[in-house]
Amino acid sequence: MTTAVRPKPTSGLGNTDTEPCRLRAGRTSSWRSEADLEPKLSRSKGASSAEDDIPTVLPLQLVLVQGLDRLPVDEGAQEALRGKLRMLEADPGRVTTLLSELSAHLLSINSEENAICITFKVFEEIWKFNTYYQMGFLGQCMENLLLDQKFWINCLDRENTGIEIFIKEETMNLMYKGLLMQEGSFFASCSSNQIFDSSTSGSDLYLEKGDIALFEPPFLGSGWTVLSLSDGARGTKEKPPLEPVSPFYEKCLDVVLLVATGTCVAVEEYDGNGPDELSFEAGDRIIIVGLLVSCFQWFLGKRERTCDVGLVQTHLVKPTDSVCESTDIFLNTEDRTLVKLEQEKIKEETIALLRKTYQTDVGTIYQLGKQPVQMLDEELKHKIVSLVQDSCGKLSPSSDICISPDSKDLETDELWDLPHFTVCSENDGTSPDRHHALLSFLGSRDFQPEFNCLYSSYPEFLLTCFHGHADEEELVAYLSVARETAKKKRVLWAQSRICYLLGQMCASRSKFSQARVYYEEALTIPRDSFSDMSLQAAIYTNLMFIYLTQKNTEKYLALSERLAALLMGVPDLISGTEDPDVMKFVLKKAILSHNKPAEARSCFLLAKLHLKQGEPANAVPFVERLQMLVDKLPGECKGTHSHGYLLLGRLYSDQGLPHLAVSSARRASFHASATLSDCLCSVSLLLENAVQLYGSTTPAQVATFLIRAASLAPEGAECRLAHVHALNLSWLFHEHNLPARALAYMRAFLLGYSSASGMNQSEVTAALIWVAWLCIRSEQHRMALDVLNVVLSSMPEHCTTQQEGVVHNMRAIALRRTGDLRQAAESYRAAMEICEEFEDQHNWAVVLANFGFLCFRATAKHLGEEHLVQAVELFSELEEEEGHKMNFISVLLELGQHYISQGYCEKGKIYYEWALLIAIQSDQSESQLKAIRHLCHLYRQVCPNEAQCIIYSEHQLALVRRTGDRSTEAEILEWISQLYLGLGTERANRSALECTKQSLGIFIDLGKKRKEAHAWLQAGKIYHILRQMELVDLYVQVAQDVGLSTGDTLFVLEMLEAAGDIFFNSTVERDKAVCFYRDRALPIAMKAGSVRTQLRLCNKLAELLLQMRDYEDALEFAQTALDLSTMLGDHLNERVAFHRLATLYHCQGHFEMAEHHYLKALSLCPTPLQFDEEVLYYARVYQILGDITFYDLKDPYDAAGYYHLALAAAMDLGNKKSQLDLCTRLATIYHNFLVDRELSLFFYQRARGFAADLNVRRINLAPDQNLRIPSQIHS
Repeated sequence: MTTAVRPKPTSGLGNTDTEPCRLRAGRTSSWRSEADLEPKLSRSKGASSAEDDIPTVLPLQLVLVQGLDRLPVDEGAQEALRGKLRMLEADPGRVTTLLSELSAHLLSINSEENAICITFKVFEEIWKFNTYYQMGFLGQCMENLLLDQKFWINCLDRENTGIEIFIKEETMNLMYKGLLMQEGSFFASCSSNQIFDSSTSGSDLYLEKGDIALFEPPFLGSGWTVLSLSDGARGTKEKPPLEPVSPFYEKCLDVVLLVATGTCVAVEEYDGNGPDELSFEAGDRIIIVGLLVSCFQWFLGKRERTCDVGLVQTHLVKPTDSVCESTDIFLNTEDRTLVKLEQEKIKEETIALLRKTYQTDVGTIYQLGKQPVQMLDEELKHKIVSLVQDSCGKLSPSSDICISPDSKDLETDELWDLPHFTVCSENDGTSPDRHHALLSFLGSRDFQPEFNCLYSSYPEFLLTCFHGHADEEELVAYLSVARETAKKKRVLWAQSRICYLLGQMCASRSKFSQARVYYEEALTIPRDSFSDMSLQAAIYTNLMFIYLTQKNTEKYLALSERLAALLMGVPDLISGTEDPDVMKFVLKKAILSHNKPAEARSCFLLAKLHLKQGEPANAVPFVERLQMLVDKLPGECKGTHSHGYLLLGRLYSDQGLPHLAVSSARRASFHASATLSDCLCSVSLLLENAVQLYGSTTPAQVATFLIRAASLAPEGAECRLAHVHALNLSWLFHEHNLPARALAYMRAFLLGYSSASGMNQSEVTAALIWVAWLCIRSEQHRMALDVLNVVLSSMPEHCTTQQEGVVHNMRAIALRRTGDLRQAAESYRAAMEICEEFEDQHNWAVVLANFGFLCFRATAKHLGEEHLVQAVELFSELEEEEGHKMNFISVLLELGQHYISQGYCEKGKIYYEWALLIAIQSDQSESQLKAIRHLCHLYRQVCPNEAQCIIYSEHQLALVRRTGDRSTEAEILEWISQLYLGLGTERANRSALECTKQSLGIFIDLGKKRKEAHAWLQAGKIYHILRQMELVDLYVQVAQDVGLSTGDTLFVLEMLEAAGDIFFNSTVERDKAVCFYRDRALPIAMKAGSVRTQLRLCNKLAELLLQMRDYEDALEFAQTALDLSTMLGDHLNERVAFHRLATLYHCQGHFEMAEHHYLKALSLCPTPLQFDEEVLYYARVYQILGDITFYDLKDPYDAAGYYHLALAAAMDLGNKKSQLDLCTRLATIYHNFLVDRELSLFFYQRARGFAADLNVRRINLAPDQNLRIPSQIHS
């Protein structure tokens, strides 16, 4: 994957530098030019109110893109990105941390617009942020934050997929300008040629377009004040057109021959004023040594005729035809890297780290094959056979593998033996030639490697080489005598170096004036050549520091020009002793001259200096700026681009900036200049920061790095890397439940394997066993058996190994899944015998469990139970640190499930709880979740216990929150809410409300509108239960609004009906349901043609209006329900409709119609009757019919018939009370109306019998007894 940020090259803000090298007035003396060293403008903190409004918010627009054209992906993926932003919107802690690392402050997150709004408080923050933006880090950092591990795995098939960030650069530039104005005066370049009114003398100040000057904003109504950097002149103007420069610089003006190489010609004669200056005559050809930079006064030249080398003033030469412009920032023999990468050491360490991180125990530990075909292709099968044969023939049992010592423990660089000098006083009577050895050592004409110690920081050389002195005064006296001796003997080079040492000693004791005398003497000694450039640079650097300290501006500037010439002409001149403030003058002059190559080289040298001085944090901004400049400079410097990003990644990682470190590693790996070692270093950086960024030691992002490394390795030359590459990628896909893709990588590796690749027999065997396990996971069991049979055939016949048991166990798993249970049992038995032989309890427990699963498959439940119990016993005896917990937990859960299926719930519960305790003890979240799911199922469906279910569900919720799975968290909260509601107490109802609100917040964050609407409605329902009526309507209304926002008519209809159900199923404000059913839901259902919904709504309306005694409206909906039921052929609803119509007609006094519809309802009842409820229905309806015909229609004869049928049903039910009532009615009818004494007496006696049983004292047979109609029966 490539970076997802596309910065525009014309950014007005550009890049910025660090605190020490910021182009800011009055910050550090190292930036002073001729004008800078004059008194500065005073810093003002106020700005004119007339200035344009400065924005304070910078929106970052995030878009998910893919492909080389960086086009947006489909809307579904964009919605997923918005979902991630919603979660961050609710809990912005992670994005706040990231933006803090990027030097910005979070203001808000707008998930609907895919935007993050940020701001900056101080100038330093915006230039750092802009640096990261231009280097392409922003998008990659956002990818690390927003994209999960599954995304990275899937992205391997879709190149150039990532997040692209768009920024309104005009807004950022205005914010940049505003922050500059807050801080006071700032540097800017003129947008056009302009004249400023003079504030110092009579003549006006003229600046051309592109000139950089120091501007001070208006204060208390004054105009802008400007300070020219070329001559220190000041001027004022009302509102000058200007563009703030970056702390390095903003634009590069077109200047001819900025940096050149080749040969030039002297235009006039020059006689050098010192040994460092080159003397020449007019017309002499001078070869440019290193680089000639036009903005500097001096360059290093070599007189072609005499081969003398020295400093040449730039204005004294003119170019020839051989002079050519150069954009390279490195010299020919220069080390172009800031730090050295030991290629082989990096390779070895990274491969070892990868092996350790992605190691698998498949080749040594038995796999547990619980109960949940393809053939091996011939090419791979033959390859595996030949591979095993080659490895066996290559390594005989008696052969030894010789391991060479680790190269990192051997010192390859020779240590120079420095001479030792004894310091003696004059009274010691020693030889007058006591300084001979020192002068001989220091008198070399050319630079010697031993002098590195001499020119390094004080007092390394003095402490190492001089002995016998009591204090520094004796050493100074000794060196002073040596200086005089060298001067007398004309040993000029020794005299110069002794003067340098004396200057160092004086400077270390803050005797700067005395040190300056020694340094200046070292410069003026007339030496025969200009050959020791390191000495010259060391003297320049230390003398410049003293001039700067003593504010000797003229000499400081003159000497800095000479130092610049050396730095541009001599490779690897940085020793680490230089003062950064001195060297930054070179950088500043390059910036003011708009000289990009010179600026890049200055950044390179300053970065190298800070690294040598052990100040990596100070080196970071220079490396960042160098990387940005290298992008714009063609030439050989491109080859170091990847190396620079690697160095940045290491520096970021050391500073605790993991997002930037990983982003730098990615840029390093995927840059065109990347090498294999660069990619492997990037892998190390990623793994080093993985836990902090992703919470995992094995992030999926490493796959892209490994694929890139494999593509850079020479074909067939890096077998070990290819092996690790295949193993790691297959392991990653295996961990993400993609075994088929894992197998594909191992297959490709094995097909490309050759016998000369260097893998030993154990590595080959382990790789094949891993392939076999991947085949089993991919449901390619026949293929797995072929691989395992090849491995098994290659093992010694008379020498059993533990690995052989691994193969037998795996064969048995594959055989069981192919259905060959007999062969599987034999393989398990062989594996058991090997475990018993080696007393391998862990693997023995695993194979016993596997055999138990096999018995369950063969329906030998009792035998399987015995083996699982034995496995549990062995597991429980194992030591804590043996890493068997996962398998132990799986066996316990399987055994518990077996007991529950057999009806032993208490036993099953014990094993579930045992598994949970072990998972908690070993802090294995996934295992805890598995055990809790089993326990929740037990207490929810097998042995219902809401309180226990709540306890385990809440623990499950805590575990899921640790994983960050918000969707599952919301679902669990919903379930817990339902459990609390089931308890029925007010406290439980309030707990249910809290859970519902939490799930509602998550659904809002995830953008799940349907779930959100249901949650709003559920909250309204709970408020209704709690009788907080003022909130019910509010929550119900919001639920409807969210439902409408989905645009799904059927879903809106569902929500309206559910809203009505809240009131319909209550005893309070039931009339509100009519509004939802009749006025809202029913019209939509009719328009949508949802007949079932119409039927359901009509039934509810008919029942509700009946209870409200609105019989006319209820009759209309009941008739509609009957028509719809008849049309659908739904006999149950048709019967209900007839019954409800009969009830309504009865209530309205239409007794014949009521009788008719009751009889129609009865006719639709199934025959024969199957359930007691149906018999009870018969008894009640026939009794109602009897009452209607007897009391309302005054037909005792028909009434007696209905009562007889009701009595038969009551007798079938054995309901004595109903029989008492019916016998009383029948006795009354036969006694008073039908005048049948015999039947009257019969039913009277039966009624007396039921009365005695029910303790009813008196039976009234009066004919005018008014009996109440039984309550209506509703279906």
